[in-house]
Amino acid sequence: MPFPYIPRELSMKRRILLVDDELAILLTLKAILEMNGFEVETASSTREAKQKLSSGVFTMVITDMRMESETSGYDVIRAARSQAYNPATAILTAYPNLGGDWKNEGAESLLVKPMNTGDLLRQLEALLVTHQDSKQQKPIAAAAAPVAQAPASIKEGARKAI
Repeated sequence: MPFPYIPRELSMKRRILLVDDELAILLTLKAILEMNGFEVETASSTREAKQKLSSGVFTMVITDMRMESETSGYDVIRAARSQAYNPATAILTAYPNLGGDWKNEGAESLLVKPMNTGDLLRQLEALLVTHQDSKQQKPIAAAAAPVAQAPASIKEGARKAI
């Protein structure tokens, strides 16, 4: 008996790439997220994260800020944002004095460690919802753009037809 068709969006709905160079944090967060219904893949460096981003599809990318360098997390965020599948992105850091730079670099959320499990899960769920909403708004805006940019003669003809 063949398996029923499952839309791609649903089959990978909660897939996370978790990036951190501290093995204890990586394994602890992976276990917490998996116990709460997420499918988690891990990377322990920027290079490994970039490889996984290119070869897989993720709903969300959570990366530590300071790994190989003070701003390695930004490299991971930029690589995630360049993917066609456009995952939600979050910076995980014990050094929350980033100002607004993390937003300018493309991260959508700043997660400060240590954090209790309930707060972490609430923030991730909220990020997934707002990110999905913004992804759904983009096609609507893109579809409306050609009408707004139509030449004045076409707009005038449309007004007369109404």
